[in-house]
Amino acid sequence: MKNKVLDVAIIGAGVTGASIARKLSAYKLDIALIEKETDVAFGVSKANSGIIHAGFHHPPVTLKSKLEIMGNSMFDQLNRELHFPFKRCGIIVAAMSVEEMKTIQELYQRGVNNGVIGIELCNRSRMLELEPNLNSDVTGGLYAPTGGIIEPYRFVFSLVESARKNGVNIITNFEVVDKRETNNTYTLISSTGESIKARYVINASGLYADKISELFGAKKFKITPRKGEYYLLDKSSSYRPSRVIFPVPTKISKGILVVPTVEGTTLIGPTAENINDREDFSTSIENFEKIFYATRRLVPAISERDIITSFAGVRPAAEGGDFIIESYPDVPKFINAAGIQSPGLTASPAIAEYVKDLLKKQGCRLVEKPDYDPYLDETVKLREMDHSSADQLFQKDPRYGNIICRCENVSEAEIVHAIHQGHTTLDGIKFYTRAQMGRCQGGFCSYKIIKIIHRETGLPFEKITKRGRESYILKGSIEDDWKGVVEVTNTSLQGGTTRDMQTGSPDNNAQSAGGNEGNT
Repeated sequence: MKNKVLDVAIIGAGVTGASIARKLSAYKLDIALIEKETDVAFGVSKANSGIIHAGFHHPPVTLKSKLEIMGNSMFDQLNRELHFPFKRCGIIVAAMSVEEMKTIQELYQRGVNNGVIGIELCNRSRMLELEPNLNSDVTGGLYAPTGGIIEPYRFVFSLVESARKNGVNIITNFEVVDKRETNNTYTLISSTGESIKARYVINASGLYADKISELFGAKKFKITPRKGEYYLLDKSSSYRPSRVIFPVPTKISKGILVVPTVEGTTLIGPTAENINDREDFSTSIENFEKIFYATRRLVPAISERDIITSFAGVRPAAEGGDFIIESYPDVPKFINAAGIQSPGLTASPAIAEYVKDLLKKQGCRLVEKPDYDPYLDETVKLREMDHSSADQLFQKDPRYGNIICRCENVSEAEIVHAIHQGHTTLDGIKFYTRAQMGRCQGGFCSYKIIKIIHRETGLPFEKITKRGRESYILKGSIEDDWKGVVEVTNTSLQGGTTRDMQTGSPDNNAQSAGGNEGNT
């Protein structure tokens, strides 16, 4: 691709970039989706609340609100086409005082003005009917039935698979550090000296969008990393909410939430802390106490005994608080899609439509492909099958009978499929299949997955990583029967719970290191 001139290069393969790539793949264009990490969704998109917002938090004059409402309405069709984990469970906002009810009334009116379907102002009895385990001191609240939950990384994976199926080039490990412009063409240069040429460039680079914008001489703005810490509770916990539970929001945050995930666990968090380091995914005991205090105020039954792991995500907060999605007369053929924090996941399909229209206004010729196919085959999930269907699979492929992850009931065949889709790190396979996401957090299945990666890709054991870059897991090599002691490097579980690779026993000293990013 070195000498080929593409029509469009999209920088950043998170939910924004992936949505744009998938949308543009419906047109006769040569497109590349570029990501600096080893896999897609490994940036902002891997660790967030996984909520499809209903549209009552932001005023109707904001771009956030307009695209949130539009994006929310698009998810049912997207789910029919792409089969990612998604459920419209509804959202409630719980007020614990008469004073907080004043804010609830404002949110309700905002939702009505925004056209939120079915939004409801609730008294105490209605709130307890919707969520019986709410704090009995609840005064009243808000109910938005169109809100929902989603697995964000599986959504990104599905978007990317659809884009690739329709001709988009997916390029990982390409960090844009420089650019040249000649003959109406941009040349993007990576940190390793590789280059890609394109007529149009779309900046969807998340936490680094301000730096890319500055590189192109476009709008100057500042991205402030805003860290949010989370805790994940086991499926077998004594309480699991049926709906997303919000507190009354503050000026800088929607608050610390209680979220039922699509796959049966419960997520609590996040905090909201502006930081300087865009790669800081640490968690702290102070925020542990803050999160549990806040969530127990909503739901007293929540217990720290049910914790599986902790993790942190970092959001790209832009100056002014709104999305920055725009083109510039003095920087032709360049578009920013920046500051995409909450509700960016919800808004992402609408952002793609918005960027497509900006691209057209800049002169990009959009001709629909007659053979565009929006549909993906549904991914096999053994854990969701009855015994008869599972047996039929096993008869066709015995690898479905070899259970690699016992906690989540993930088979060898599913691991192999993930690898063949390009997910060759432990985290990539975790996000794609849920292997390593159960109670033991990979303590019993990680070594089996490492062996399968080695077998399927030919990667030496010592080159296999947790999430790319330098996150190597092993030093030296291992025999097929896994004899002897394996040395686990410190970098392998940076941001993860350290475990003995043979016994699966947890190292309690590592819990404060930050958990496994993005496990839901």
